[in-house]
Amino acid sequence: MRLAIMGCGGVGGYFGARLAEAGHDVTFVARGEHLAAMKHEGLRVSSIEGDVHLTEVKATDDPARVGAVDVVLVAVKAWQVADAARAIRPMIGPDTFVVPLENGVEAADILAARLGLAHVLDGLCGILAWREAPGHIRHAGVSPFVRFGERDNRRSKRALRLKAAFDQARGLTAEIPDDIHAAVWSKFLFICAMSGIGSVTRAPIGITRTLPETRALIEQMLAEIAAVARARGVALLEDATIRALRFIDALPAESTASMQRDIMAGLPSELESQNGAVVRLGLEAGVATPVNAMIHAALLPQERQARGVTPQA
Repeated sequence: MRLAIMGCGGVGGYFGARLAEAGHDVTFVARGEHLAAMKHEGLRVSSIEGDVHLTEVKATDDPARVGAVDVVLVAVKAWQVADAARAIRPMIGPDTFVVPLENGVEAADILAARLGLAHVLDGLCGILAWREAPGHIRHAGVSPFVRFGERDNRRSKRALRLKAAFDQARGLTAEIPDDIHAAVWSKFLFICAMSGIGSVTRAPIGITRTLPETRALIEQMLAEIAAVARARGVALLEDATIRALRFIDALPAESTASMQRDIMAGLPSELESQNGAVVRLGLEAGVATPVNAMIHAALLPQERQARGVTPQA
């Protein structure tokens, strides 16, 4: 398949490298030092699933030079999805489809509104990875997986074709769930709770899941998120919050979420796409979300500062 990877951090860099290693035609859309390093030194992935070094990669900062592709995997930060949709338009041909791999539950809606419903599947991924240096991705935890599917949950040929491409790659698993919406919200459960507690405490998950006080906050966040999902008609499993907590308990003790790492570095984060989204979607559905609201409010001043937004007197 001919694929474009929009966003080449831990997620895009890892899955794109695995697909390229498997022989697929992959173009990375990146920028700055990361792009320069990939052009001159290739892309290196240090992984608990086995290292890979692509000595030559196709990479650009101009999607218009790529042309139409079969698939675009969108792996930018959740708050960058709208801008990414505009940027990738030159890569969209009549049969191109786009799969978001963001944290959050709204990326597919944003992409469909800008690119058309026919071009967008929904998707998610699981991995603990980050860009360690320009041209170098570090995968340190979680057995990597991708899940994607048509938004009406039909079993389409194009989704099966993408799954076959992923199946040829090592170091990951791919699945087309029976219900992609439930799958997206199930992932959102644990990543939003993990992001929120880590961002407000600045502590790794091994600490926050152990202290009774912070563990209680995690459990309350999970309950609120699940309540919002069900109020919006998402068919979460009855034990979805228990499963999410088990996943959190199984993570390496030093694990941190990408939102937490961005906030601790003073960078713009996915706050509005995670805990902020729970609050906003909860209000729309008539579901109270006091713990997520508290975490969102506590982090909002720093988030606005990171974005250069001056509070009004």
